[in-house]
Amino acid sequence: MRKILTIIIASILFTTKIFAQVGEYRNKYSIGIGGGYTLNRIGFLPTVTQNMHGGYTCGLTARYTCEKYFSTLCAVQMEVNMTQLGWRERIETIDGAPVINPDAGTVEEYQRDQTYIQIPIFAHLSWGKESNGINGFINLGPQIGINTGEKTKKNYELPFTSKNYPDTYDSQSGRVNAVVAQETMPIENKFDYGIAVGAGIEWHIKHFGRLNLEGRYYYGLGNIYGDSKRDYFGASNHNTIFIKFSYLCDL
Repeated sequence: MRKILTIIIASILFTTKIFAQVGEYRNKYSIGIGGGYTLNRIGFLPTVTQNMHGGYTCGLTARYTCEKYFSTLCAVQMEVNMTQLGWRERIETIDGAPVINPDAGTVEEYQRDQTYIQIPIFAHLSWGKESNGINGFINLGPQIGINTGEKTKKNYELPFTSKNYPDTYDSQSGRVNAVVAQETMPIENKFDYGIAVGAGIEWHIKHFGRLNLEGRYYYGLGNIYGDSKRDYFGASNHNTIFIKFSYLCDL
């Protein structure tokens, strides 16, 4: 996985170098802020049934536009974002009905909120109006993240845990999802890394700045829990959809 990340970074640097040799020179810096909404799930193995976990993202953006190669405007973009990830379990019976807490009479819910500082570095390629108009763009590159904390929200205890297998529910629970190890395990790997790709539109307004709307997908190559043969989970990586709005001004 680390080799894949190294190849991606090297490809971005190599592409930028090629553009610098054959394209029309640019030397433009842009900075700004951005924010939006995230939908995240954890790729657990063994599988944990989940709904998408909703969260936020906000932070700073810096972009350096270096070349125009034919109709493609080429730039390098870096961000520093605070992002809420995590997972929200779908607690239901094998018949698809929600599980009711017998003591409180409420539907049982479990959610883990995890806060990350994320740093993506993108090759930013755009087509359309360079200034005073609209262009479409794509972002592609590696991303790293550091977990700064997590919080659990649940409204039940762990009933009917198997005596022989304490990380799973006993069949008496009636739950479709038998795996419960993740409900009490704190995060083990605070460093996260992976690949992000996004696409969107940007509107440059003269004497005002740049407004852009982007949809982005992040696939984590690291796991939040250990993944050796003696660990419980073989995989536990982030899968995130971002809807992000940003404002940038040219320096």
